[in-house]
Amino acid sequence: MTAMQHVRPGAWYHVALPEADDFGTWRDQARRLVQAEVPPDRVTWSTPDGGDGSLFGAGPGAEKRLPSPRPEAPQVRASRAFLALAGKAVLHSDPERFALLYRLLWRLQTRPQLLDDAADADVLKLEGLARVVRRDIHKMRAFVRFRSVIEPDGSERFVAWFEPSHHILRANARFFVDRFASMRWSILTPRGSLHWDGEVLSEGPPAQRSDAPDGDPAEDLWRRYYASTFNPARLKIGAMLKEMPRKYWKNMPEAALIPALVAGAQAREAAMVSAGENRFEGSGRPDSLAEVAMQIGTCTRCAIGCNGTRAVAGEGPERPALMIVGEQPGDTEETEGRPFVGPAGQLLDRYLGPAGIDRGAAYVTNAVKHFKFEQSGKRRLHKTPTAGEIDICRWWLEAETALVKPRHVLALGASAARALLGRSPSIARERGKPIDLGQSRQGWITVHPSYLLRLSDGARELEAERFAADLALVADAMRQSP
Repeated sequence: MTAMQHVRPGAWYHVALPEADDFGTWRDQARRLVQAEVPPDRVTWSTPDGGDGSLFGAGPGAEKRLPSPRPEAPQVRASRAFLALAGKAVLHSDPERFALLYRLLWRLQTRPQLLDDAADADVLKLEGLARVVRRDIHKMRAFVRFRSVIEPDGSERFVAWFEPSHHILRANARFFVDRFASMRWSILTPRGSLHWDGEVLSEGPPAQRSDAPDGDPAEDLWRRYYASTFNPARLKIGAMLKEMPRKYWKNMPEAALIPALVAGAQAREAAMVSAGENRFEGSGRPDSLAEVAMQIGTCTRCAIGCNGTRAVAGEGPERPALMIVGEQPGDTEETEGRPFVGPAGQLLDRYLGPAGIDRGAAYVTNAVKHFKFEQSGKRRLHKTPTAGEIDICRWWLEAETALVKPRHVLALGASAARALLGRSPSIARERGKPIDLGQSRQGWITVHPSYLLRLSDGARELEAERFAADLALVADAMRQSP
């Protein structure tokens, strides 16, 4: 395409790109076409993989020699945002991606702010292509599994098989070189292959699944590790499948364990809760809140109770309409020996009053009675309790509930919700909805006030409105209770 010509009226032009992911050549040729005033409907694009960037193909009599730009043609406008999106979009397998990019580049010359138009069909398509490519890049980095292979010369090479949905192999090369610089490895895919010898990266032709090894002895160790870290209490099948689609499972040694682990997750979670309750087998329920406070001070049935901190009992009237359950005492609460007196408690107080809830008339406690933390210099930083620790301490919460007999229980945060329900609910789905706890008792869950403290100003304002609305629903239900 070195020979140049002037634009002929009605002429069609065809650009054959040397590689499916060749952004540089597309950019150079697109710049020439714009400066030569060739509109998008007069250009077609193709790649070696057969992708044709036009619904009408190259068109009859398409010119393969591109026209010369006009001598007075201005510089082509292309923002950094467009170039960044275009650089990702060219890696997509959509055959019309290059035509889309040229159409957008053409329109940008008269509408420099075009990318700000969130309703524009071309802009939406571009952002969608880039988003899918970024996801495919992430999946390759997350799900490539190397297997050890002994080569004829006795050296060890690690070989992986992966099936990308798009042209992302070259885009991911630097990541794997940097991550596994000391290994000799190969990544084989149906779209091409990469080979690293410790010093030089080379490309190879497309491969087949049979070219890669099926497994090695290290996979048994990996499977045992995966099974040991699988937490049934935090299982969310929909989220897991979204993050780790089934199409990748066949290349992942640990994936063979997933169906059985998922099938047994509910039974394992019930066993975890039961194990927490059984640690108190033979121990009668305390007869008073004073006895609860005394006994939790000496409780060592989990690691948190053995960390040397002071237990913090609940406080409030003995027959409240509402019990409020937090996660655990914080640094301030442990120091003062009272629940919800730190920054999160102060924020809670600011929302309870306007919602119509009198904190003084509520019994306030925590799902876990000791402060779990990790030391950072002179500071003690909050550390989230495990599901097992929550389940063990749930016995104390049930003892408090049996004594104070609240008509309504409000759980603040995921740990409190698990302690209340004996399972790990989705706060996003279940917040603001009454939950029947039996014994004419109604449960409610919402976020913990500390969640609001961690948000930026804009996000905090939105979540604060939702938090206030959740509290207002609880107050309204309390007013309607007999």
